[in-house]
Amino acid sequence: MQKLFKTEDWWSVWIGLFVFVVSLFTMAGVDLLGWGVKTNVWMDMSKALGVVSKNYAGTPGIVGLILTFVFMLVVTSVGAKFLGFNMQKYVIGFTLLFWIAYICWLIGSWAPIAVNTPADMEKFGLNFSLRLTGESGFIIALLVGLFISNFAKGFAGYIKEATRPEWYIKTAIVILGAGLGVKAAGATGLATAVLFRGLCAIVEAYLIYWALVYFVSRYFFHFNREWSAVLASGISVCGVSAAIATGGAIRSRPVVPVMISSLVVIFAVVELVILPGLAARFLSTQPMVAGAWMGLAVKTDGAAVASGAITDALIRGQAAAIGTNWQEGWILMAATTTKLFIDMFIGIWAFVLAMIWTFVIDRQPGEQAVGAKAIWDRFPKFVIGYFLTFIIMLGIGLAAPQLMDGAKLASGEADVFRVLFFVLTFLSIGLVSDFRKLWEEGIGKLALVYLVCLFGFILWIGLAISFIFFHGLTPPLG
Repeated sequence: MQKLFKTEDWWSVWIGLFVFVVSLFTMAGVDLLGWGVKTNVWMDMSKALGVVSKNYAGTPGIVGLILTFVFMLVVTSVGAKFLGFNMQKYVIGFTLLFWIAYICWLIGSWAPIAVNTPADMEKFGLNFSLRLTGESGFIIALLVGLFISNFAKGFAGYIKEATRPEWYIKTAIVILGAGLGVKAAGATGLATAVLFRGLCAIVEAYLIYWALVYFVSRYFFHFNREWSAVLASGISVCGVSAAIATGGAIRSRPVVPVMISSLVVIFAVVELVILPGLAARFLSTQPMVAGAWMGLAVKTDGAAVASGAITDALIRGQAAAIGTNWQEGWILMAATTTKLFIDMFIGIWAFVLAMIWTFVIDRQPGEQAVGAKAIWDRFPKFVIGYFLTFIIMLGIGLAAPQLMDGAKLASGEADVFRVLFFVLTFLSIGLVSDFRKLWEEGIGKLALVYLVCLFGFILWIGLAISFIFFHGLTPPLG
């Protein structure tokens, strides 16, 4: 029983479930988290901050931000106390970490950096944008962390007690389950053909992508199983979340998912810049194929959805020029649905890999059959929290559709904290990433594997799978 309160893995479950449960009160008309800070894409700094719920509409955004900080400090400090951290160092470290992370997120939400669709650019009166989406805050946080860890080592050491990338990402994944459950429940109203084809496509992607990346990493680049498994999940499945989940499932060293997560974010930006233009150029007559390709190819949620939105706008614009007016959002829906199914499989894949490593990889010659305790000890506990939040919200949506509006509000309020835990994760990843050590560990070689796999076969297999399942489908006419 004591172990339930003695590991970061379990405390990611408790904190994630606490945020989730508190958010559910919104469905009963008691809004306990509506004061959470909402960061808008902005040109005017005075309009950057708000609160997530209309019930707190009169609350200044800066007040919401301070309340959000206090809430996160308190809930994580409870876990830190049980985990035996030095509390003085943790409180100081988390405070500095939070404010640096939020400033990164705020900068990343500046319109010339974040907006990514023609409609948004018109809205803000922009002729140019880096088109990095709201997730640009993650990239900035990572870069700031890298700068501190390599050029301000004393400061990095000062906040080390709160620099916990795995704890933060696991907590975020638990909260993520709620949002995915709501989306999955809402997806039952979409076109059956798109849902079925999207599910088939991502199953194919898991089975083909993962095996190929693992094989290339092991037998051409000679990485061991630890690196190869996490790299295969990060490149082929769902980026950062899958890399962390796999690292927990196979008990890799912390540096492994940290390094691979860094690469995932960098390459996602490259894909976001390149792929929508390619899709618009060569797939203008197969719009749903183009959308599904974005969902299969781009490895972070924000970048995948943004790629789908850009592709939607570009292809519909081309079609309108020749007199075909397709309804807005269907191409984006193909990308989002495909990515949603990929996310749903994170927990299942972590479980599968945990079993393989327990029964096959880590089992010693002559060792007796692995018992239930060994399996339980190895299993990544945060996956339990992820499934709980996912299943509860999916069940609510399916059993009581009339409650879906409340469920969306609840998951939206919880998502504020999920996003901030993600930003803390990327800042922490940078803070524990010393360039010299990363080079010694082989990050250059890892990047080469990523480059070879992504542009060598992942993009093209994803395109082929998208074509097999989505060719011939077009959006309804407007």
